[in-house]
Order: sequence, then structure tokens, then C-alpha cells
Amino acid sequence: MSRRTLYQSAERVAPRVLGARLVSEVGGERVVVRLTEVEAYGGAGEDPGSHAYLGKTPRNATMFGPPGHAYVYFTYGMHWCANIVTGPEGTASAVLLRAGEIVEGLDVARARRLSARVDRDLARGPARLTVALGLTGELDGVDLLDSTSPLRLEVARRPLPVVAITPRTGVGGAGAMTPWRFVSDDPTVSPYRAAVSRGRAAR
Repeated sequence: MSRRTLYQSAERVAPRVLGARLVSEVGGERVVVRLTEVEAYGGAGEDPGSHAYLGKTPRNATMFGPPGHAYVYFTYGMHWCANIVTGPEGTASAVLLRAGEIVEGLDVARARRLSARVDRDLARGPARLTVALGLTGELDGVDLLDSTSPLRLEVARRPLPVVAITPRTGVGGAGAMTPWRFVSDDPTVSPYRAAVSRGRAAR
């Protein structure tokens, strides 16, 4: 995937990411996931469901950076989630990687995700995906288009068709009904869940 493609807004980039491969070589162990479900998040003052809605902070700074970098954040005190930064620098849009199919490194992913009963669940959800790939906050800001990076994004020869566009999972408040969740026809897609009140909208 070219940097030029990623200069577009997240809602335009998101459907084109379906079917792309995310390659992790963290710790010298190679795991590759084919992306099957993603969500778009917009910028400051635009998208109430986004981390960037109220402006730039130390936590979301990477989201404002150049496109093609990884935005990795910790959520609910338990999980890491990974995004692809999109749009011109300073606009703060990103595509959340919600689910995928492990296509290389199954044994490594299984060892990292011992609670998964079947392979389709290894990366079925954003937190499971990061665990299967070995991702943590140390990879926040890494260039996904750099061939020497331990985490890389590779364009699909043929993107997966979008079979559903829905509101985003777990987003409440003013951004609850924004239809920016893009889903392919694949068993690894995670179930949709409406927001649970936690005081403010968050993903």
C-alpha cells in the first residue's frame, strides 16, 4: 500500500485495507494476519468517537503524525489496540484493526493466545489481534511502510469485498451511529457490540 493512498481520510482508506496483510516480526518470530474487519476514526472536532476529538495529547500524538505509521494504544487498563494512521499530517485520522485471519505463524500465534479454542479466534477482535502479533506500545509510531520495520503493512492484490458497513463497536454518545465499521465475509470477523456506558465514548 502506498503512502499516497494513506493520505486520504480514514473512512476512505478503511475499506481498501480489508484483505491487506499485517506482518509482525516482533522478537524474531514471524506472524502474518490478513485483515478482515476494520473501523475508521476521524480527527479533532470531527468525530466524537475518536481519541483525537478533543485535540492532541501525549497519548494520541501518533494519530496526528504522518500517514502509514502505527498508532498503538492501551485501553481499559488491559489491552493494546493497533491502528494505521491516515490522512495528511496533523489531521489525526486512523483505521483501527479489529480482526483478521492468521495466514503465517500459526504456531506462534497459538502459543501467544492459549485461550483461543479454534484458529478463527486467534485474531478475532482488536485486543486478540495485537496479542497474536506480539504488539505492545513499543511499536507506537513505527513506520508500517518501511521494509526494515518489525511491523509492516502489505497491500492485497485483490482487496476483500465489503459485505457490511455498520456503526462502530463500543462507541457511544454522539459518535455511536457513525457507519464506519467495514466488514468482510469471513469467520474471523468479531461480533458487533453496542457501547457500554463508561462515562464517555471511547474505543
